Amino acid sequence: MKAIVRIIYCPKCGWMLRASYMAQELLTTFSEDLFSVNLEPGEISGRYTIIVNDEIIFDRKREGRFPEIKELKQLVRNKVNPEKSLGHSDR
Repeated sequence: MKAIVRIIYCPKCGWMLRASYMAQELLTTFSEDLFSVNLEPGEISGRYTIIVNDEIIFDRKREGRFPEIKELKQLVRNKVNPEKSLGHSDR
């Protein structure tokens, strides 16, 4: 079964563009592994949480920062297709 990724972002913080960029990168890299990447405007101020199949893989408030795209791809890969090579993103 293909995975579902949810990116919950704070619309008041102006993070929709960041969320859509990350969604595009994930859909491009994992085109055969993902069912969808959902962008969800959050209700909580400052929220930026990334969830794969109901498991939080990154939370901005917990980490104190946003994920780098390379890091995000590795986190998603580890959940949806651990054997997949990410090429330069694995270095």
